[in-house]
Amino acid sequence: MFSFLKEDPLSKLNKQYSLLLEQALAAQRKGDIRMYSDLSAKA
Repeated sequence: MFSFLKEDPLSKLNKQYSLLLEQALAAQRKGDIRMYSDLSAKA
């Protein structure tokens, strides 16, 4: 009945995934390939 008040769990996972990919990209640009690979694997 009040399902419109609950946050969609899929959108929450998508936000976390996007954040991890952005962090991985930033690490790659800095030259930290190990952190990039760790973040990519976690994503």
